Amino acid sequence: MVTVTETAAKKISELKLEEGKPEWGLRIRIVGGGCSGMSYELGWEDQQGPDDDVVEAQGVRVYIDKHSAPYLAGSEIDFVDNSMMGAGFAIKNPNVKSSCGCGQSHRF
Repeated sequence: MVTVTETAAKKISELKLEEGKPEWGLRIRIVGGGCSGMSYELGWEDQQGPDDDVVEAQGVRVYIDKHSAPYLAGSEIDFVDNSMMGAGFAIKNPNVKSSCGCGQSHRF
C-alpha cells in the first residue's frame, strides 16, 4: 500500500487542473536506469490499467502497475519545497537498500 500526504495530494490536484486533466490520476512506476539500477517515473494516466493497483487518497488516484507494486509497498508520496534543493515529489520508500549520490536512482 502506498500513502499520499496531504501536501502531495494538494499539489497533484493543482497540477491536474493546470494541465486541464482534472479527472486523471498519477501513474508511478519503477523503471530501469540510473547509476543504482532503478528509478521512479511519474506521469498522468487517464484510466486504470487491467493489472493496476489503485490508491485513492485525499481526492486523488494513484495508479501502480503490478511490476512496480512490490517495490513501492509501504512507500509515502510527499511534495517538498526546499529552497536549496527546489520543489518536487519525494518518495519515502522503506524497500530501498541504497541510492546513488544524487538520490535519483535506487537499488532494491
